[in-house]
Amino acid sequence: MKRLKLILILITAICAVSFGFAQVGINTSQPLSTLDINGNLSVKTVTLTGSGAATLINDGVYISINPQATDQEFQLPNPINYPGRVYIIRNINNTITAKLTTAAGLLFPKGSTTGSAQIYMWEGNRRSVIVISDGSNWTYFD
Repeated sequence: MKRLKLILILITAICAVSFGFAQVGINTSQPLSTLDINGNLSVKTVTLTGSGAATLINDGVYISINPQATDQEFQLPNPINYPGRVYIIRNINNTITAKLTTAAGLLFPKGSTTGSAQIYMWEGNRRSVIVISDGSNWTYFD
């Protein structure tokens, strides 16, 4: 009985360790990463229209922002709450500047150690940006 109990405990421990390091493959039989996709990937897209108060960015991955007034604010969530979160943001208004801010931390351009509280997005200058949370701040690529 003791031997059977020990064998069951060992099997349970081995299964727990195996599942703890599982990799998921979509359209591949031997995934090489935690998530390995062999094929196309679609992400949620949303359009946000500016309003009087800051418009919160809290859903989707590809975000089309449409400011209704100059320097209308669109706010990223707190990067501390979303480490590793990625957004692709595009100002779809051809004539109005949008202001991108964050609920906490700063926005850092790639390769820089100088951050700012906001960045401006308009035709011909930073029309589209990719932002990534490092768990403290946002890094942006334009």
